[in-house]
Amino acid sequence: MKLFRATIGAALLVASLGETASATTQNVIFNGTITPTCTLVIATNGTMTVSPDLQSLSSHNSGGSAGTVTLTTTGGVSLSVDPVTTTTVPSADTTSTTWTPTYSAAGAHSIVETGSATAITTPGADLVSVNLAGTKGGSNRFANGNYQATVTLRCE
Repeated sequence: MKLFRATIGAALLVASLGETASATTQNVIFNGTITPTCTLVIATNGTMTVSPDLQSLSSHNSGGSAGTVTLTTTGGVSLSVDPVTTTTVPSADTTSTTWTPTYSAAGAHSIVETGSATAITTPGADLVSVNLAGTKGGSNRFANGNYQATVTLRCE
C-alpha cells in the first residue's frame, strides 16, 4: 500500500510538472504630496553707508551693499519683506527715520526690486538681494555713531 501511494504521488508530481502555475498579479499604488515650501538661507549681511547730505543711510549709497539670501522653493509661495521694526541708533540721533526695505531676485525667477509681495508659482533657486534705505526729512540729518536695522525676508 505504501508503494502504491508513493507511485500515485510520483505520477501526480510528474503530471503537474508539465502544467504552468496559475499566475496572479496585484498593483501597488504609490502616492506623494509636496506642499508649497520655501527655504531661505542668509549668505551675507548688508552694509549701509551715508549719503553726502547726511539724509540717507542706505545699502544703495556708494560703498553700501545688499544683504544676500539663497531661496529654494517648490513654487506656490509668496516672497516679501516686513516693515523694519528693530533698529539701533546712536543716542545723538533724536529725529525720526523712515526705513524702506526692498528686495530683488535672480536665478530661476527674475524679480525686479520691489517692496511688495511677489507670487512665485514655479520651483527653483534664486539669489535674493535685500536692500535697506533710511531717510531723514526736512533739515534732519543722521548723527555720528553706529546704526543697525533688521529686515525680515518672508517666504510663505
